[in-house]
Amino acid sequence: MDNSFLHNVGFDEYADDYDTALDQGLSVSGEDRNYFARGRIAWLGKCLRQLRAQPKSVLDFGCGTGVGVPFFRELINVPFFLGLDTSEKSLDKAQRTYGSDHAQFLLVSQYSANEQSDLVFCNGVFHHVPPNERAAVVDLIYRSLQPGGLFAFWENNPLNPGTRYVMSRIPFDRDAITLTSTEARHMLIGGGFEILRTDYLFIFPRVLSWLRSIESVLFRLPLGAQYQLLCRKPLKT
Repeated sequence: MDNSFLHNVGFDEYADDYDTALDQGLSVSGEDRNYFARGRIAWLGKCLRQLRAQPKSVLDFGCGTGVGVPFFRELINVPFFLGLDTSEKSLDKAQRTYGSDHAQFLLVSQYSANEQSDLVFCNGVFHHVPPNERAAVVDLIYRSLQPGGLFAFWENNPLNPGTRYVMSRIPFDRDAITLTSTEARHMLIGGGFEILRTDYLFIFPRVLSWLRSIESVLFRLPLGAQYQLLCRKPLKT
């Protein structure tokens, strides 16, 4: 798969300051990256319990510096984590911080998809992938999953003005090409996935945190800063 996304996204230059830059951009919400990372994985864990699914492994496509590792352990109790990214410097940092027998990290170009994963997680990656290359990345993820495996696709919601403002404050997000949940649905269905649900999270900033208790009933409305499309690779017939 010869793909410019897989070989040169340009995140190495941000690896040392990635978390700081992200937190600076997110600071207008009153929260940091860990609040959102925990929220995404906690929500996914709730969805998995409703499906009575207990994955034995997770492939985090675009894992960056590995911030999701402790949350997957704590909130979903996944025994094995494999993080993929195109940034060697980010993966070096992830390996130093989280690497173990239960958490490994690879460059995407080193990875061979062979239907070994039962859960793939991907957050905020596709707005960095050129539109004409997205189908190839979806196909790579599809081929990574076992039949019946789940794909938790998270992206920034461009319909939310707060999302657009936060992205304008983050150096590596300023030129990103966002995609709506409708565009993402068409892309994933075209890649062979079944869409199980669409959820929108992170509606209220910290200053309005007293309203967050109602987010659990508003998740179907396209109000949140991010959305999740939870998909399934069909079982073979």
